[in-house]
Amino acid sequence: MDREVTQRKLEALRHCLARLRARRPATAAVLAMDEDAQDVLVLNLSRAVQLCVDIAAHRLAESSLPVPATMGEAFASLAIGGTIDAELASRLRRAVGFRNIAVHNYESIDWDIVFTLAGEPLADFEAFAAAVSA
Repeated sequence: MDREVTQRKLEALRHCLARLRARRPATAAVLAMDEDAQDVLVLNLSRAVQLCVDIAAHRLAESSLPVPATMGEAFASLAIGGTIDAELASRLRRAVGFRNIAVHNYESIDWDIVFTLAGEPLADFEAFAAAVSA
């Protein structure tokens, strides 16, 4: 993958994470009542996941690893190749599940989950960015 493309995607990921941190309300109850914050958090979480998937797909395209059948499998393949560890791959794979629900409205969104995802789990996106930058 062209290093410049990767860097642009990583910068977009950093921007999403900054927006999430800046707009995350103090509590899940406040989030449940604030439609604007809900939109900002869901959009930026979805974008962060998609950016990671895009980067993973490009990394895999340059490798000899098998092409994944799903977006979530892209992270498992990166773990097999040693780019990220298996635990991070598992957490990012679950993030894809959230993204699918958010984008396709398969289920009603649980704002407690969104609130949680917009907190400490953001470190997973940062760990991914650090791993693919190395």
